[in-house]
Amino acid sequence: MRDKVKETNCAMESKSLNQGMSAAKVAKQDEFYTQYIDIQKEVEAYLEFDPDTFRGKVVYCNCDDPFESNFFKYFAANFNKLGLKKLISTSYDGSPIAGQLTLFPEYNEGNGKRQKPKALAVILDQVKDEDGDGAANIDDVKLFLKRNKAARIALKGDDKYGGGDFRSPDSVAFLKEADIVVTNPPFSLFREYVAQLVEYSKKFLIIGNTNAITYKEIFPLIKDNRVWFGCTSFNVGMFFEVPAHWERFHHIDQETGKKIARVSTSCWYTNLDHGRRHQPLQLMTIADNLRFSNNLRGKTTYDRYDNYNAIEVGTYKEIPSDYDGVMGVPITFLDKYNPDQFEIVGTTESNDPDNAYRTRVYTSQECRDAYRERFGKPGVYDLNASGVVDGVKVFKRVLIRHRRTPTKGKTT
Repeated sequence: MRDKVKETNCAMESKSLNQGMSAAKVAKQDEFYTQYIDIQKEVEAYLEFDPDTFRGKVVYCNCDDPFESNFFKYFAANFNKLGLKKLISTSYDGSPIAGQLTLFPEYNEGNGKRQKPKALAVILDQVKDEDGDGAANIDDVKLFLKRNKAARIALKGDDKYGGGDFRSPDSVAFLKEADIVVTNPPFSLFREYVAQLVEYSKKFLIIGNTNAITYKEIFPLIKDNRVWFGCTSFNVGMFFEVPAHWERFHHIDQETGKKIARVSTSCWYTNLDHGRRHQPLQLMTIADNLRFSNNLRGKTTYDRYDNYNAIEVGTYKEIPSDYDGVMGVPITFLDKYNPDQFEIVGTTESNDPDNAYRTRVYTSQECRDAYRERFGKPGVYDLNASGVVDGVKVFKRVLIRHRRTPTKGKTT
């Protein structure tokens, strides 16, 4: 996503727009830049699990203008620490101006502004002490690129895609060379973007909309343990740098003085392994949950769906340790999902007609009758779009079960 939430219509993919994205839509402003500290925290969490995660690898930031990108800055500054073989960053035609994030001075105009450049790739295969100060860092990268313009390659588009577009021939050629892709792609193109990564069997660490969990193109990858969430909890959202002329829905970072806006529907997606996804949830038994959980207090058993062979579990904290059947849990459970502990077997949604745990499909007449009964007027209550408990739809659920040999433990 050119190191930012590029597409303003990405917010339209979410049913609950956060203030930051709403403001972007109103202002027709789409310059949301990933903070350096967020990239650093996320990437270095993988190093704690495997210090050689990036060693000897070609890292490709294929939606990141190096003039602006904190992704490029981070990997360039830590090229030797991470042991990279090569770093490739591609920009796109007419990349918007970010002023304060400009890396190369020859692209400056006046007052920190710069021209909108044509698409280009910047390639590093080494970072050495160019200025002789005894250290190799981002200043040496700047000096190297100033001295070696051959490290910048102009990118051409084709009849279908513009230069620097991740689907263009030049970009795909770089993708084939890459080992790990790390970037913030366009939210509105997230399905297509992930499909391309899967097609070319690439490792990746990318930012996406949390609602992408439910996409029919994405959920099967999560179910099959081919994609999972990153180390940063997706329940906290993310903060992005916004341009200095922004006036609404932001705060000032006290350390950097930059304007920051929160995007609550943002999280990391990856297929790189990390330690947090192997941390087991500590769970209580059915009896203890029924006794101590506020949501279950007064019940003698867990609710069962009318249309799925599963019990309803309203929060991951209420997953019973001694139940061996299928359970419906909120999609937020996926942030806690440990594939060693649980198996994902499906979801409660209408576009999964072959779900083996579905026990009932409602007729159109039943949906109309249910709407009139519930709301007292004509309409359609789409009971097939979710799990139903006592005639009432619940929010979207992921169907899971414990990953173990069934025991004779207590069940409801």
